[in-house]
Amino acid sequence: MQKALRISGIIAIIVVIIAAIAASMNTKPSNSDKIWDEAMTIGNKDAKNYFVVYSDLVCPYCVAFENAIVEHEEEFKKYIEENDILYEVRLSDFLYEYGETNPINSRYSAIATYCAKNEGKFWDYYNLAISKVWNDFFKSAGKSAVSNMSKLGKDYWIKIGKEAKLSDDFENCVKNDEPLAEIQKNAEKSAKIARGMPFFKFNDYTSSGFDLSWGWEYVQMYFQAGLDS
Repeated sequence: MQKALRISGIIAIIVVIIAAIAASMNTKPSNSDKIWDEAMTIGNKDAKNYFVVYSDLVCPYCVAFENAIVEHEEEFKKYIEENDILYEVRLSDFLYEYGETNPINSRYSAIATYCAKNEGKFWDYYNLAISKVWNDFFKSAGKSAVSNMSKLGKDYWIKIGKEAKLSDDFENCVKNDEPLAEIQKNAEKSAKIARGMPFFKFNDYTSSGFDLSWGWEYVQMYFQAGLDS
């Protein structure tokens, strides 16, 4: 009898250990563990769906995608709320660090956006910058506008900050390249994941690229692919 009880006890312990291992393997990491920067997110932090876009403000296809969202901002906010989505932008100077032509405004635009982020104004600046870059360059000239942007200095990005009503410290932040180390770190992390710009990871769905002629309906198609995954 005692031997049988010992065997039953050992079996029970083994079952508990196996169950604990299985539970730990099935535990899904929280969104908080995956977010690079909460300031660059919108939506419920504990949302069921987690959508990430890797972006660069000198990438015409990135700007086309984000501009479609900016032009349908209310629909976008309603969409992510109704579908329980946490949306994150992972912006860096990726094209300056790893692109073929190394456009300097990739770096300038990232510096300005991070300076705005550090004031708690990421979305104010980012959405305005997307709209400005799209209308000033890519809307009419397409991807060839990247060469035209090479003539821009930091003043272009500083002016956007003034329109977004950022503080006087913003200009000094941009001129002194204050967030550069953080930007370079994120560009390096992006290079290990992203295959082209923009790069999307919407739940288990991954893709890259976006046509300049596409609008909000194509953004929704990408989103739906993420929800279906």
